[in-house]
Amino acid sequence: MWDLLIKNVEIVDGTGSPSYKGDIAIKGEKIDAVGRDFALSIPGSVDTIDAAHLTAIPGIIDPHSHADLIVGLDFETQSNLLKCKLFQGVTTIIVGNCGLGTSPATTLEATTVLRGINSWMAPEEQLPSSATSLYTTNDAYLNRLENSGVAINVAMLIPHGPVRISVMGLAKELPSSKQLNAMKSLVQEGFDAGAFGLSTGLIYPPGSYSSPDELTELAKVVARSDRIYTSHIRGSSDTLLKAVDELITVGKKSLARVHHSHNEAVGEQHWSNIDRVLGLEEAALRSGLQISFDMFPYTMAATMMVAIYPPWALEGGIESLIARLQDHKEREKIRRAIEKTPSKWNSWAGKGWPHNLVRAVGWDNIYIGYVQSAEQKKFENLSLQEFGEQIRRSPFDAVSDLIISEKGQVSMLIHEISGEQDSKDDYDKHLLKFMCHPLSAFCSDAEDYGKGHPHPASYGAFAKIFSRYVGKLKAISFEEAVRKMTGYTAKLFGIRDRGLIRPGMYADIALIDRTKLSDHSNIKSPRLLATGVEHLLLNGKLTIKNGNYLGQRGKVLTNFVRNDSGRYLGKVAVFGEIWDAESATSE
Repeated sequence: MWDLLIKNVEIVDGTGSPSYKGDIAIKGEKIDAVGRDFALSIPGSVDTIDAAHLTAIPGIIDPHSHADLIVGLDFETQSNLLKCKLFQGVTTIIVGNCGLGTSPATTLEATTVLRGINSWMAPEEQLPSSATSLYTTNDAYLNRLENSGVAINVAMLIPHGPVRISVMGLAKELPSSKQLNAMKSLVQEGFDAGAFGLSTGLIYPPGSYSSPDELTELAKVVARSDRIYTSHIRGSSDTLLKAVDELITVGKKSLARVHHSHNEAVGEQHWSNIDRVLGLEEAALRSGLQISFDMFPYTMAATMMVAIYPPWALEGGIESLIARLQDHKEREKIRRAIEKTPSKWNSWAGKGWPHNLVRAVGWDNIYIGYVQSAEQKKFENLSLQEFGEQIRRSPFDAVSDLIISEKGQVSMLIHEISGEQDSKDDYDKHLLKFMCHPLSAFCSDAEDYGKGHPHPASYGAFAKIFSRYVGKLKAISFEEAVRKMTGYTAKLFGIRDRGLIRPGMYADIALIDRTKLSDHSNIKSPRLLATGVEHLLLNGKLTIKNGNYLGQRGKVLTNFVRNDSGRYLGKVAVFGEIWDAESATSE
């Protein structure tokens, strides 16, 4: 007997194939049967959803989430902060992106540094009281999530930042062979815990201090474990082409699958390089490299405000940056670097700064997203140019004083990401090059931590693709958009049992009313839920029913599988169809 029967529904199965009418039968947590032309009609009292006016799609997988701290909170708080994803049909998020995360924190110094790095996202009360005891290893982090429960399915990438910080702090020098081996061991430990890949963030310390050789050695561990190497590349403005070439070179030398996180060109003078970027990645694919990328459907991104400062100014952490800004000579040195120093490539050698955001987009395109203190809240959502004018200071001095007074806890929204601001009629033309490319997947790259002015992508990224790019502009078909959000993303990251509507897959399914499917969030009102998801199944249970949130628990996903005796059965060959079921030692 089935537990749930979805009748008369239009099925878009996640493969990119044309939709068809049929029924879907759920038994336990999984899809038990899929019938074309309503072939699953049975007698009995099985729960039934008559979905004649709805479309069934696999639960969306967000490959670029920064909810690392959210999913460690109590279930009610999680639910409130993650409903924005669930109401778009998202059932799985991948955390640990851009080299940023909470684990591993193997030393007291690493714990202190990681609390400082992560505090720009979460208020003090949301940070673990003892990151050392909670998240010493990636396994400890995943166990924490498993034990406390998650409001959505969660998969993890190993963030490079905590790995390097645990071994050598925020030092900018190259690692010794002993230190490099220690980092490789931590990466392998993360894979043994079930992480799906390794991520780097090469515009943020300590990723900006890491040489291509270091990245290649770590990526070799990725290749041996058949995981994926993702990268927020070393620059998306002046050094964009070199940064893409670095990613490709790391992939070729290590033999790892590589993924370009949120592919973009920052600053109008660099938009013309988008075709060249795609050409480089297409040529790498033709040469045999397994390469892909994701993108978000906005010309605005969100990150920490300290990213506007040169890497050398951040050596030692946020407290060291603040000390430098309080020293007149150091402050002037930093000012000159931001306002006058052109980008150079080799930041790992201490001689360059490959991604100067201010020079790329200007003070007028960088906005204050969040400040910690109540008295400074009035400046949220002002550009740094407007902020400086209001307090009669230069933009540099205004924001630097703000960093000091807020102890670094300031986030920013940055415009001119692959196109003009959204108010312009033709801002889509550059985004569409990424969106329609066969290598692209879709992501949000945004979270709402319940403070400040979040990026509207938290509430609308996937719904916007459906409403604007599928519906209004007809730039991409509905089936192809679904494929990029589900089956394709699952395949890239090795999530072998989700992403398709097919017997044997977990029943993560969104039932949507395509006439109502739309985003509503925007820069001025970012916390407006998307509409159109009438029902959402999470592991076979309704977590949204008739548009109402019920709050089912998700799963912590891992990239290994055990048989009944606990024996390790191997990892998926993601770009093939055959499982490697070779038995190895139990974990």
